[in-house]
Amino acid sequence: MLTPDQLPKDFRDAVAKIDYSSASLKINLAVSELPDFTCLPGNREVGPQHRGTIHIGCTLDYLERAYDDAKYGRPSEHPIVEMTIPTSVDRTLTPPGHHILSLFTQYAPYALADANGSVRGSDGGPLSSQEAAQRWDAMKETYADRCIAEIARYAPNVPRSILHRQIVTPADLERTFGLTGGNIFQGAMPLHQLFAFRPVAGWADYRTPVAGLYLCGSAAHPGGGVMGTCGRNSANEMLRDGK
Repeated sequence: MLTPDQLPKDFRDAVAKIDYSSASLKINLAVSELPDFTCLPGNREVGPQHRGTIHIGCTLDYLERAYDDAKYGRPSEHPIVEMTIPTSVDRTLTPPGHHILSLFTQYAPYALADANGSVRGSDGGPLSSQEAAQRWDAMKETYADRCIAEIARYAPNVPRSILHRQIVTPADLERTFGLTGGNIFQGAMPLHQLFAFRPVAGWADYRTPVAGLYLCGSAAHPGGGVMGTCGRNSANEMLRDGK
């Protein structure tokens, strides 16, 4: 929303180097019945196994193999699936007897490799947002099938219960919600982008080079996650400045 000359060059350069890797892919499923888990059978009524967050693929070896695919620009062959069932606590979301399964999945790299294994664009440069979207549009159904297959290992009734599915790829997150690289945390969260380095060194106090403009989202310390701490800290700095 600003022209480049309104910001210091060192600030612009630092922001341009922010790493937005670690994209997310979201799948929403409308289903005709609750998952029936083999470890705790029963789906006629909502039980404790349907509440909270259900993690599929949680051994260290599983995590490592899933990430290894992504290192080479491939979606995980066996994805990690974090599933919640919103209708287990809010029955107004669907007609009686139906439910929603909300899936947060990994790993789904923003820049998919082409048939030759290259994650570069057709011109040899960085992959453009348009090409990223095209590659994901061609891949997303296959990847969603993999995620559902992983759930079916523990709840075999899920595939046949699906009435509709919505797949939100990293490219969709970028073009629909403006989340660069499909990163839901407004920047990756390795150590060099946390604490005094978030969003960039010298600007970790929620202030910006623009007087009266403060950061209060996931791009600020302590980063992503649904906790509200970034906003609370930012509000305290505003009060300190008398805003």
